[in-house]
Amino acid sequence: MLLTRHRTGNGVRWASNGRFLTPFFALSAFLGVSRENGLRMVDALLTDSPAEGSLLAPIDDSQEVWASGVTYLRSREARKEESESADVYQKVYDAERPELFFKVCGWRVVGHSGAIRVRRDSTWNVPEPEMTIVVNSQHEIIGYCTGNDVSSRSIEGENPLYLPQAKIFNGCCALGPSIKLADPREIKDMAIHMEIVREGSSVFEGNTRTSKMNRRLEGLIEYLFRETDFPTGVFLMTGTGIVPPEGFSLSSEDRVIISIGELTLENVVARDH
Repeated sequence: MLLTRHRTGNGVRWASNGRFLTPFFALSAFLGVSRENGLRMVDALLTDSPAEGSLLAPIDDSQEVWASGVTYLRSREARKEESESADVYQKVYDAERPELFFKVCGWRVVGHSGAIRVRRDSTWNVPEPEMTIVVNSQHEIIGYCTGNDVSSRSIEGENPLYLPQAKIFNGCCALGPSIKLADPREIKDMAIHMEIVREGSSVFEGNTRTSKMNRRLEGLIEYLFRETDFPTGVFLMTGTGIVPPEGFSLSSEDRVIISIGELTLENVVARDH
């Protein structure tokens, strides 16, 4: 099942497999109950009307996106390259407790075909392709979407305490094009591919698989829900295993194309103001 969110002339509407759900459907309510009850909700609210309108990020405005760091070996190596505090990243890669941090609220998330941004005060900016798992209030993985955790490596590399500034800014997060409902076992070994196109030519391309992750998804969820409730569910970006080489930085009007499993998310870097 694919859940999509659309902008229509009558407001925002959710759809399931290409058919609109009634206006009463909200993802926050769907993720506020068990998987079984959520699927019943979708069945009860499904209409015969074909979905139309531009795609929006598949998240309600009030929901939260969190992120995990240094979950792939490539990510650990990249952080060591950018930072004078390399031992910090080695320690978190090997530690029992994962690195988890708040990324954005739903209203800040960019959808498929939307414009992402880079910070003007950063000299080294990269996209980070990440399988983003969708978790309900009962700690169950409902499915996933494709995510882009746009990051300012020069800011984080200067000092790890600057992480929030490196990660949280306008246009820093893209999700889409839909939520693919899936059994957790189905997403543990999926292909991840990213391509960056500049002026019509590919300037970077990379591949990995979710099975190369150093962390179990269940372990990330267990730590995320420790002492923190998510009554309307939560989106968790699970880290990146594809990092452009040192010296590569996103430029205005670059196209970033990320495919994870059967979902492809495409965004353009906004022009400089």
